[in-house]
Amino acid sequence: MSSSDQPVVATLRWRLDLAYDGSGFSGFAFQPQFVTVVGLLRETLARTLRLADPPHLVGAGRTDAGVHAFGQVVHVDLPARLFPNDRGPEASRLMRSLNKQLAGRIKVLDARPVDAAFHARYSARWREYRYLVLEAEPPALDLTSAWSWSVAGPLDVDAMNRASADALGTHDFRAFCRRPANTGADDPLIRKVLDARWDRLEDSWALSPGTPTALRFSIRAVSFCHNMVRCLTSTLVDVGQGGLPESTVRERLESRTREFLPPPAPAGGLSLLAVGYEEFAGGASGFVR
Repeated sequence: MSSSDQPVVATLRWRLDLAYDGSGFSGFAFQPQFVTVVGLLRETLARTLRLADPPHLVGAGRTDAGVHAFGQVVHVDLPARLFPNDRGPEASRLMRSLNKQLAGRIKVLDARPVDAAFHARYSARWREYRYLVLEAEPPALDLTSAWSWSVAGPLDVDAMNRASADALGTHDFRAFCRRPANTGADDPLIRKVLDARWDRLEDSWALSPGTPTALRFSIRAVSFCHNMVRCLTSTLVDVGQGGLPESTVRERLESRTREFLPPPAPAGGLSLLAVGYEEFAGGASGFVR
């Protein structure tokens, strides 16, 4: 039988909204030799739906090892024959079955059939990340490191916000990104940042011993390049500590050089909060300000 004679299997596209603790995974993208978010979800879908092979998943964006998510989105094409009846109850059953099998390692927040034109990555209008910083020297046993970064304070939040404002708009972020494979040093990394701000929070859980506050960096962009948020965070924290001038972000966007900037902030403080979509795709995921 030729490839053109192969039977066509009707599929139904599903959108799954996810949350996960990234500290238990070697990143988001599938890697056969490691436990990843996509790898575990593919296996769980195949087992739950009794599929011959794990299905292909497409995500709104990749998160590194140790990075968390409260509003990740994936799409997956599943055999339509598995969902012959009313889609509402079937979506609820699918979500319950997956969450029972995943046992908290990944939480499926929503499952819904979507138009075949929906694409988790290319239909997204924006992504928003959050980074948490605690103004405290890390103790010998840092119980908060999986979800935040402890740094010596106090930090000048006003200076950090003035420096963050220089990242708004469309720029070449080569100075704040890890270069993708198969690209040269002169290849631009153009990204458009829609919002970037620091807020001082009341630390009602006393996560930072001896200090009453924590800091939250929120950044929304159409898309991000690899390590962009973590590199911006470490640079802005250095600005807040007085180690770098407020003009650093602007100057490095212009020079496109990374030399002598601090290394990326640790992965544990970073979370993907939300992904924005138009109404035809079900609207935004996660937490939207």
